[in-house]
Amino acid sequence: MPAPTAPATDADLHSVRALFEDHRLAWGDADAYGSHFTEDADYVTFFGGRLIGREAVVEGHRGLFDGVLKGSRLYAEITAADFPAPGVALVHARGGVLKGRARRPSRRALSVQTYVMVRGADGRWRIRAFQNTRLRPRVEALSNRLAARAAKG
Repeated sequence: MPAPTAPATDADLHSVRALFEDHRLAWGDADAYGSHFTEDADYVTFFGGRLIGREAVVEGHRGLFDGVLKGSRLYAEITAADFPAPGVALVHARGGVLKGRARRPSRRALSVQTYVMVRGADGRWRIRAFQNTRLRPRVEALSNRLAARAAKG
């Protein structure tokens, strides 16, 4: 049975969506990108690397933005948003890095992302945790079929 969802205001949902969009647009600028995270952020890359703390997120991206990801953009879209507790948002998204004139990432470059966002004492929402996992459509389809079969008993 799913956990009860905390009621969220329209303002909360608007703020979470605004944070998500600001974060996407900050791609390419390590300091701006990192400013959206809490000081104690926990960031898991699609390679399985783990960055602990805002400063690690900033420095971990600085080299990428100055190197292999220079000039790239970030495609990201929210697929679900929930508020499991007051001041906590659980956001699922799909996204990927765009290079050149691309408008959407290729299927091979698409990731599933999970954000845990928290509202601070100052009322500002920030990203506390982030998980980025490369999407594998065949594995996803198989997992969904197995889960549906198990649910039927």
